[in-house]
Amino acid sequence: MSVIYEPRGKAREYAALAANLYAGCGHGCLYCYAPCATFKTREFFYGEPHPRPNVLAQLRKDAEKFSGQGAVLFSFTTDPYQPIDSAHALTRQGIEILHSHGLNVEILTKGGSRATRDFDLLTVDDRFATTLTFIKERDSSQWEPGAASPQDRIRTIRKAKEKGLTTWASLEPVIDPAQSLELIRQTAHCVALFKVGKINHHPVSKTIDWRKFAHDAVNLLEQKNKAYYIKDDLKKFL
Repeated sequence: MSVIYEPRGKAREYAALAANLYAGCGHGCLYCYAPCATFKTREFFYGEPHPRPNVLAQLRKDAEKFSGQGAVLFSFTTDPYQPIDSAHALTRQGIEILHSHGLNVEILTKGGSRATRDFDLLTVDDRFATTLTFIKERDSSQWEPGAASPQDRIRTIRKAKEKGLTTWASLEPVIDPAQSLELIRQTAHCVALFKVGKINHHPVSKTIDWRKFAHDAVNLLEQKNKAYYIKDDLKKFL
């Protein structure tokens, strides 16, 4: 089974090519869509993350096929810097494989400083991104119990910017609009592009005035002179 694939649906708004080196994720985010998308129970998906079988060998084959076709995103249905990557180092090996076949790498992670161990491999043609959901650590620890803290993620993307990497942030899902707006204010100096999307398929979505948030977010991003992409599910409220 191929490892590099062309995302469809809402995922296509983020990347033309992607790869998931792990199955499952130890971050345990309450809002995660991946257990459903991969037909796994949440207990199994969160509790037993593991490397995909023969994943690096297949990645080499796929990288040869897609050679020179841009960037591959790590990852959509897992996290490249979840805790088990410290033992397996698949992400580092994956970066090396993609580079050796003329492909760039786009990292999207909630792993915070775990990602810095591979910064030495990334070049100015690669991109580094983090998902930002909360400023308050209490809320993050409730919704994303295994992920890096908000401040750790912010420090890490600041380091990526200082290294000269192109950076972006995923403000998705928006769960607390006030905190999402504050995240823009606190990271505008080190994030080149913001991608913003609402929370879906969760009761909290019905409590949020999405029209107000969409306009507030766009106004703030334009005030900060930042590039941004409003995902289709939020764009309809503008």
